Amino acid sequence: MSKKCELTGKMPLKGHKVSHANNKTKRKFYPNLKKVKFTSDILKRKLKLNVSNAGVKSVDKKGSFDSFLKSVKNKNLSPRLKKIKKALLAKSA
Repeated sequence: MSKKCELTGKMPLKGHKVSHANNKTKRKFYPNLKKVKFTSDILKRKLKLNVSNAGVKSVDKKGSFDSFLKSVKNKNLSPRLKKIKKALLAKSA
């Protein structure tokens, strides 16, 4: 399982854990990922995705999963969602 958001493309960041004595050790900052079920009204199917909390908020802001997929750029989407977006655009047009 990849530690990457399928909607927004958020990935782990690298940084340092800094102690009180200012000693630096390497660490990773992981995105807050959840498994979420989304329903597509146009395709009439449910999708289970690994999504960050920021991704869930963006879907809520757009109103529905379908409208979010139509408006988002392909650069941030996972390969699986790119195929779904293509099918969604073909069916809605």
